Amino acid sequence: MATRALVAPGTRGSSEYAPGSKKKWPAVLSRVLLVVVAIVFAFPLVWMVATSLKPASDVFASPPQLIGSEVKFSNYADVWTYVPFGQFMLNGLLVSLLGTMLVVLVSLLAAYAFSRLRFRGRDKLFFVFLATLMVPGEVVVVPMFLFMQQFGWVNSYQALIVPWAFGAFGTFLLRQALLSVPTELEDAAKIDGANHLRILFQIMAPIVKPTLAVLVAFTFINYWNSFLWPLIIVNGPDKATVPLGLNYFLGQGGAQWQLIMAASAISMLPTAALAIGLQKFLVRGISMTGIGGR
Repeated sequence: MATRALVAPGTRGSSEYAPGSKKKWPAVLSRVLLVVVAIVFAFPLVWMVATSLKPASDVFASPPQLIGSEVKFSNYADVWTYVPFGQFMLNGLLVSLLGTMLVVLVSLLAAYAFSRLRFRGRDKLFFVFLATLMVPGEVVVVPMFLFMQQFGWVNSYQALIVPWAFGAFGTFLLRQALLSVPTELEDAAKIDGANHLRILFQIMAPIVKPTLAVLVAFTFINYWNSFLWPLIIVNGPDKATVPLGLNYFLGQGGAQWQLIMAASAISMLPTAALAIGLQKFLVRGISMTGIGGR
């Protein structure tokens, strides 16, 4: 007669007490929670895309429906003809690209000066410069407009780009990254006869490339999504960027919400492409700069 093998509780033979069985539950719960949070955050995006494909009569249908009576891909074609949306996209790309390049260049030079050069009052000047981050942008738009008026830059690309190219955020971000670079690299370059610009652009900049990627992403998105300043400084559609151009869908015939949603979906493509292209640098850069909440 076969005898049943007795297995003591807590041994390897017990599936109930298998190693790691209790540790799996926190991982499963965290994944479920992440899925729920992702669905909550993704739902407005899904609703926007769904609305962009609805006929105008179905946008405010009661009860609300995710899918309209028909799928109108023609809404995406109408976006380009209802208003000069192509001009808005070109303006936004031009302002965002040139603004990002200028911000990165200015921030890199200033960060190198505050982190590597020694001069009297350097740290005090940096703290004063850093204190400008506490000034809300809405406070300076009126004085900035008066400056632009004196320069004759109202309704120009210069006014959209230059005033916000000298902020302290990029300088602070890059300064912290440059401080982590070993001084031995700089000393070795000086022995080889390299000047400060060569040290900065050929040695320092490649090392802090992840932080540069973070600055590029943040700056491009800030320029691309800026609304208040273009609303004040731009007088017509010829220099309007995408956020300002969306207002032109609110015409005398009423708001064309299906076109606004379609235009909003199109306007997300440049920032999404930038985030995807810089993804590997962004993850590393955010962890290096400490702005990921750690």
